[in-house]
Amino acid sequence: MDTTGLSNVVLVTVDSLRADAIGAYDAERHTPVMDSIANSGTVFERAFATGNWTPFSFPSILASRPVFADTGRIGVDGVPTLASVLSEADVATGGFNAANGFLTSHWGYEAGFDEFEPFVASVGSSIYSRYLATHPTVEAWIQLAISPVRRISSLLRGNADDRPFLDTSRMFDVEHAAAEFVAETDSPFFLWVHYMDAHTPYVPAPRYIREVSSDLLGTHRMLHAHTRTGLGWDVGEQTLGDLRTLYQAAVRQVDASIGRLVDTLADNDIADETAVVLAGDHGEEFQEHGHLAHYPKLYDELIRVPLVVDVPGADGRRIDGQVGLDAVPPTVADLLDVDAPTEWQGDSLAPSVFDGDAPADEPVVSVTVRGEDVTSQPIPRSLDDGDLLVSVRDRDWTYVENVDGGTRELYYRPSEPTQQDDLSADPTTEERRVIERFESIIDDHAATLRDRAGETATGDVDDDLGARLSALGYR
Repeated sequence: MDTTGLSNVVLVTVDSLRADAIGAYDAERHTPVMDSIANSGTVFERAFATGNWTPFSFPSILASRPVFADTGRIGVDGVPTLASVLSEADVATGGFNAANGFLTSHWGYEAGFDEFEPFVASVGSSIYSRYLATHPTVEAWIQLAISPVRRISSLLRGNADDRPFLDTSRMFDVEHAAAEFVAETDSPFFLWVHYMDAHTPYVPAPRYIREVSSDLLGTHRMLHAHTRTGLGWDVGEQTLGDLRTLYQAAVRQVDASIGRLVDTLADNDIADETAVVLAGDHGEEFQEHGHLAHYPKLYDELIRVPLVVDVPGADGRRIDGQVGLDAVPPTVADLLDVDAPTEWQGDSLAPSVFDGDAPADEPVVSVTVRGEDVTSQPIPRSLDDGDLLVSVRDRDWTYVENVDGGTRELYYRPSEPTQQDDLSADPTTEERRVIERFESIIDDHAATLRDRAGETATGDVDDDLGARLSALGYR
């Protein structure tokens, strides 16, 4: 493995990005920028998140640790984060998050970043601005109503970019901060950017709805779909299709922004010395198992995510062995020639990127916590907030166990990828062996988490952070 000439790494994470939302995993999708990164990079075809929600997944992405394993609560307090390890090795670090309230200093995510901005505190003090912060779909309706005026005004000014038409996302704030960091920072550096556009509610600019849909009235249909779901009405096939289209338009909006970020690297003459790592933090459900969004379940629509590592000079390839997102920190550290701490759980994927080596054939463990109602909120902050569910995946099998409730499910993905046919009730000899092997893994993982159960949870959030969590549908 030769990382000579590689100075920088950009980690791009996209909230709620399921694997089949981009063209590298589904040829019918329209994501030209991410597909270009995948074509020149290494695509991990079986990459799995370690949880169904951002706070359950990101301890792995930025600290290579399971959620709850160190403090008994969400967040990365008290563990060596990727940014802190790199900073101690004299790598400049910048982190910019488009207002996901679970990725802030309140949960320890600022550790090690020289520049860190979650764009949460700028909600505004007026009743109007705070209302829009907690009701982004309303803001989308306002955006649609005034977009013709803004479009005419933009054309008169000779301004053809997207900025006049995007109000609901902090995407441009993240872009601007990332561009400034790249322009003002000497190598080596690590830059992390996190996008929220593909998270509910999906409110992309009208141009991206048109780009992924042949329906000229698509924007109005999308707002109709938002209205139906917001009022709790039944979601029929047309509404579900509209929501999927709106989601894909939001993914394309992120795709365009990533393209501008990649252009920034070229504009600063560092594209040839900068690796790009792309990942979703978890997926999104469209009623595959009865719900929308990403409630506490562990099926593939929520756990299988894209993971692409594009290193200048390395051959493009596809790797089919299963990997977890806890591989991200050791991989980034390896690319920057920094030793990974022993506390990190994942293994570097650099040998796969440079030489095509198969990753370690270790099953991937994911967890969630479920209260009495699947759709109950808020998101659990500790193991005391509900039943612990743990899944284990290898190349072919998915096993899900409710550790507290005593139920289990087994699926064989090659013949039944949608995970509807539970094989656990009357297992064959082979299926029984799989269950026994995975039960042992789950017992060990649950015991590790239980060691920290009951520790004091993180304190109350402030008003601005609370407003942003409400905007995501959480409390």
